[in-house]
Amino acid sequence: MAKLVGYILMILGILVIASKLVWKDVSVLASINILWIGVVGIILIVAGFLFLKEGSKARQEAEEVPIYHGKKIVGYRRERK
Repeated sequence: MAKLVGYILMILGILVIASKLVWKDVSVLASINILWIGVVGIILIVAGFLFLKEGSKARQEAEEVPIYHGKKIVGYRRERK
């Protein structure tokens, strides 16, 4: 799920930056400072990248499971998710 959110945020960031370059004559975008549009686009791209990174991190971590000998824990092994 985090990867999907990451991709969506990155695409939105790219679209915001592209809108700054393409639609300079649109009155709504003309009233907003062009610097703020770029900052918002970069923030969306960075947030998307962080979501993608977290999604891949959660998938790679293995959970440690105890190994029992009777009632005693004698070790731990990593179990794949």
